Amino acid sequence: ACNPSKRLKKANVDEVQEGMAKKQVESILGPPTTVDTKDFVLLKKTVYVYSQGKDSVTVIFKDDKVQSKASTLSE
Repeated sequence: ACNPSKRLKKANVDEVQEGMAKKQVESILGPPTTVDTKDFVLLKKTVYVYSQGKDSVTVIFKDDKVQSKASTLSE
């Protein structure tokens, strides 16, 4: 079995770019630890959180495309 947490590396997170689809992000980082979806009238916002020990990566999607990302990974 593969350990999904091994995919959380700064180099992988750096590959995630604005405008990417969820499937592209999942192909780089794997399935998120948690998903939070908010449906607003005019847009759909989804937050993917990847947790690895004390580090985490947050990817925010607007209408299923990457809008922004934040990471506490140092390497």
